Amino acid sequence: MAGICRLGTLHTLKNGMNLLRLQKITCRAITTSPKKDDSTNIIESPEKKKPWINYGFDETNELDDRRKMHELFFMGITIGMILTGYVLMYKPDLRSMATWAQREAYLQLRYREEHGLPPIDMNLIDPAKIVLPTDEELGDTEIII
Repeated sequence: MAGICRLGTLHTLKNGMNLLRLQKITCRAITTSPKKDDSTNIIESPEKKKPWINYGFDETNELDDRRKMHELFFMGITIGMILTGYVLMYKPDLRSMATWAQREAYLQLRYREEHGLPPIDMNLIDPAKIVLPTDEELGDTEIII
């Protein structure tokens, strides 16, 4: 069965190669005159330019319009997809952040116990660095503790 498929493929390839070669196209007129054996050559007409379909980037120049369209699609799709993949790949895993915070807390507690420090320092921020308003500046402002 494979041999039959290969033979069919070879035949198709040979026909395809024949189509790729430049051939002289002959056209014979069908008449009953004595000139029926004469053949004429068909001269191919020049290529017709396709009408320009505007992509909306440049309304006056076809080349600029097409170039800008290709640039936008390259940047938007290719680069956008790659950057999106990197962002999704390297973003922090928010589900495991809770376990990370707990591990970090245990490490801090162990450090503080080993160095003889209290578990929670009353002066986490140096009181000299904190500037509180005076009673005159507060005035009648209600302070809720």
